[in-house]
Amino acid sequence: MENESTFVAPEGVYSVTEEHKPTPLAQHTIAAAPILYPTKISTVLVRFSANKATNSPGLSQLLGGNREKDFKKEKVVAKDRDDGMSVSSSDDPDDGSPDASSTPAPDGPTSTPAIPHEQPNAPFSHSPGGLGKRKTVPRPKHNMRTTSSTFITRLQNADNLSKALQSKHGDTTFLFYNSAKTFVWTEAGTKLKEPLARIYFSAYPTCHDVNLATVSSDRIDVIIGFHTGDILWFDPISSRYGRLNKQGRICNSACTAIRWVPDSPNLFLVSHADGTIIVYDKEREDGTFIPQEPGTSPPSAFPLDGASSSSSQGEWNPLDSIFVTMPPWHPVTAGGPTLPGSKSEKEKTAKNPVSHWRVSRRSIVDFVFSPDAKFLAAISEDGCLRVIDTVAEQLVDCYASYFGAVTCVAWSPDGRFILTGGQDDLVTIFSPWEQRVIARCQGHSSFVSGVSFDDVRCDGRTYRFGSIGEDNKLILWDFSSGALHRPKLHIAHHQRMSMTSSISLALRRRGESTVYLPPTGTPGGESPLPRYHPAPSRNEVAVVQPVVVKHIGNDMLTDISFLPRGLLTANKLGHIKFWIRPLAVQPRHLRTQSAYRRASQTDAIG
Repeated sequence: MENESTFVAPEGVYSVTEEHKPTPLAQHTIAAAPILYPTKISTVLVRFSANKATNSPGLSQLLGGNREKDFKKEKVVAKDRDDGMSVSSSDDPDDGSPDASSTPAPDGPTSTPAIPHEQPNAPFSHSPGGLGKRKTVPRPKHNMRTTSSTFITRLQNADNLSKALQSKHGDTTFLFYNSAKTFVWTEAGTKLKEPLARIYFSAYPTCHDVNLATVSSDRIDVIIGFHTGDILWFDPISSRYGRLNKQGRICNSACTAIRWVPDSPNLFLVSHADGTIIVYDKEREDGTFIPQEPGTSPPSAFPLDGASSSSSQGEWNPLDSIFVTMPPWHPVTAGGPTLPGSKSEKEKTAKNPVSHWRVSRRSIVDFVFSPDAKFLAAISEDGCLRVIDTVAEQLVDCYASYFGAVTCVAWSPDGRFILTGGQDDLVTIFSPWEQRVIARCQGHSSFVSGVSFDDVRCDGRTYRFGSIGEDNKLILWDFSSGALHRPKLHIAHHQRMSMTSSISLALRRRGESTVYLPPTGTPGGESPLPRYHPAPSRNEVAVVQPVVVKHIGNDMLTDISFLPRGLLTANKLGHIKFWIRPLAVQPRHLRTQSAYRRASQTDAIG
C-alpha cells in the first residue's frame, strides 16, 4: 500500500497532496550558487475578511496553523478591529521609518505568574503593549520593488499579486522557505503554479521566522538572517523591508537561527556561528557596539549565573554561565524607572542590540522558546543543550549530549519536555522540570536534522513528535510521560521543581561531580559545576522505538513542521512536500501547567 507518496501510521495513511519545487530559473540560480545552508520552512495562518459566504471550506482553509496560532490570530484580528484598521498597505513610505519615541512592547504571555528576578528592568520584563494601544504600527522603511540595493538582486512577484490578495477571504496558510540565495513566499493548499513572491539575494538566507503577534490581512512581519550576519525585516504584502546589523555592523558571524519573542511586536533573537545570541528591536537603528570578551571586566559585561558574582571575569565557563554584554541603553545599565519627562530622551538614544549574550565558544546551531517565552533552549556544536532564563538573562541548566554536536531542538506545546536530535543519531527527551533525560529514541542511522512536536496528537499524557535525518528517514514517535517519567537509576524520589517557581532550576542538584566535557578556562576544577549535567549512560535511560519509519527521496531532509491537517518536509534542494493526515483529528486539550504540577507532586508522593 505504501509508495513514494504515502506511508501508513497507526491512525491511517498519510499521503502527499502538494509539492513545492524550484522553478527552472531558481534551479539555475541554485546551480550557480551551491547549497551551503539547509532549507528551512515557516508557516503562518492569515485571516482575511469573509467578503462572501462559501458552502464548503477548501483545503487551504483546513490546513491552517496550530491551535494556539489560531487563537493568537483571533486576538490580533480583534485588536485590529478595535483600532479601526488604521494601517493599510498604501501607507506613505515614511510611515515605515523607525519611531524612536514609540515605546517598544517586549514581553511574553502574562498568564504565567511573574517570576521574582534580581533584575526587574531586563529586556523581557516589560509589561505587554498590545497593538490596539498604538495609533500606527511602524512598517519597514524601504520599497523592495524600487530599491537600488545590491543586497537584493531581484524581486519576482506573481502576476496581479495585490488583486489576488484583496480577493482572498477566510483563512489562508502562507508558507515561507529559503533555498540557496533565494527566499520564497507561497500559499499552502492551493497548488499554485508559481509562488506569490521569490526574492534573490547576494547573500545566503540561513534562517527566518514570522511574527504571530502582528500578523493580519494587510501585514506580515518576517525576519530573515543571512550568512553574512545581515538581518532583513520584510513585509511580503507591501513589499517593504528594513535592514539590521547591516554589513555585520554589530556581528559579522553567520546567522544560524532567528526567532520573534512570542507575543512581542518588536523583539527578536538571533543566534550566530560565533556562539552568541543577540537581542534586537526591529524599530531601532544599529548602534555603535563592541561586545566585551571574557577576561575583561567593564561594569556592563559580566557572566550572569544567578549566583554570587565573586569570581573574576577571566574565569567564565560556558558550561556554567552565559556572558552578557549590556549596551549603554540596556534597561539595567540605563537605570531604573525614569520620570515621564526624561523617558523620551532615553528612548531616542535606544539602539540595537538590546542585549548581547555569549553562550558558547562554539557555534549556536538553533534555539527555541518555551511556550510562556520565559525560557529558551539553545543547542550548540559543543554538544550541549542550554536552558536560559530570558527574563534574568541567566543560564539555568546545561545538558551534555551522548556524543557529538546537537543539531535540532523543539519544546513541547505544554512546556514539559524538550527534544533534541544530534550527531549521536539519537532523539533525546529532556524534562527541564526534573532536570534529567527522560528517554532516548533510537531509529536513525545518521545525524538527526530536524525534530518537531505534533500539537494535534499531544494531550499531556501521550506525545507525538516527528524527526528527520541525513539518512533520508522521516520517523514518527509516540511516548507516554506516565510510562517514562521514572529513570532506571534510584532517583525516583528526587523532588520535582516547577520552571515557574524559582529564578533558577539549578538551585537543587543531585550532586554529580563528573564532567563530560572538559571545562575550558577554569583552573583546577575540583568543585562540581552546579548547572552542568553529564550525559547518562545507555543503561540508565529508557528507550523509545519508532512508530513509523519512512524513507523519502534521495536528497537530504532538512526540516519538518506539523500543521493541523498534516506535516511538511523539506530537503536541501528546496523541495517541499505536504503530507495530509488520514482523518480530521480534533486537537486534544492540554492541561494547564498547574494541573501538571499537581500531577507531578502526586507521582512524587506515590
